[in-house]
Amino acid sequence: MYKNDSRTVITLDAGGTNFVFSAMRGCEFIVEPVTYPSNSDNLDRCLATMVRGFEEIISRLDSAPVAISFAFPGPADYRAGIIGGYLPNFPSFRDGVALGPFLRQRFGIPVFINNDGDLFAFGEANAGALPEINARIKAMGGKRHYRNLLGYTFGTGLGIGSVVNGELNLGNNSCVETFCLRHKHNPDIIAEEGASIRAIRREYGRLSGDTAHELTPYDIFLIAEDLREGDRDAAVKAFELFGEIAGDAFATAATLTDSLIVVGGGLTGAMKYIKPALIRELRSELHTVGGEAVRRVQTEVFDLDDENEFARFVAGASRPLAVYGTNTYVDYDPMKRTGVIVSKLGASKAISVGAYVYALSEIDKSEHSDN
Repeated sequence: MYKNDSRTVITLDAGGTNFVFSAMRGCEFIVEPVTYPSNSDNLDRCLATMVRGFEEIISRLDSAPVAISFAFPGPADYRAGIIGGYLPNFPSFRDGVALGPFLRQRFGIPVFINNDGDLFAFGEANAGALPEINARIKAMGGKRHYRNLLGYTFGTGLGIGSVVNGELNLGNNSCVETFCLRHKHNPDIIAEEGASIRAIRREYGRLSGDTAHELTPYDIFLIAEDLREGDRDAAVKAFELFGEIAGDAFATAATLTDSLIVVGGGLTGAMKYIKPALIRELRSELHTVGGEAVRRVQTEVFDLDDENEFARFVAGASRPLAVYGTNTYVDYDPMKRTGVIVSKLGASKAISVGAYVYALSEIDKSEHSDN
């Protein structure tokens, strides 16, 4: 919808170590990014750095930006643009900072701040996985068109965003989350403890017996690939456990939203070890008291990165169905289905695209409501 839009939006990748500033037009970056240390432990220096970075980007543009839009690590009151609470990477924000109002007064344009998981999902829904899937379905002669998407990011935590009927679902409190669901194997702890970078490192240490290791998930991936010395079985199993725990969280979210699922983030490089267990969990069964099997997810689940599975996903189970009392027929496809696909945009770009589209859509809504 906004791929040919001529308006420019300033973006920011806000990390605890660095701020990376840029600008988008037509869902593409149009300037080289500017990077500065975030100075996250000092509020005065942090906000001064933000102003400096945005000013430098604006000075490089050939037209005035219409908004600033970016993701910021929560918790936050995103609609109000207020950041505050327990922020490990931004200790100077813990007492609450009216970041949106500050930037809006400084630059005189709308400012939109959201959760990175939300913007990842919104970016994928507008210029990534969702339009890609729908285009492929149409090209293959399929008739379905999907509008609901869950976006999950694998990294420091288990991030989620939800798009329903093409709209970003922010909930009542900007608090759509599944990281805090119960861990499948240890219900007293949260699911994120089994589906995060720290989970990969911890499980490899437990399974290998080397609990003092300092390996990164990438190191553990190389061990799984037989490209580095280490306990290969433990490495593979650590990623499989990650997939199982993540799949359990996915299953709850997919059941409640009836959505397709796209996955992004740094750990997706190891999806060959994660995805089989994840899909297996989504396809698993629960049981009634009487012993009747019930699907964990009430739809057929497909791996949409697999060409054969994608073809079956498109084909479904269509058949002609007679209209009672007539000689006419209608097409009937009783197969309910969903699927999982890995992001082709990558999490960072998807988040920026989400920020871009969100800003323009909110501006457009405001203009229409004023008319």
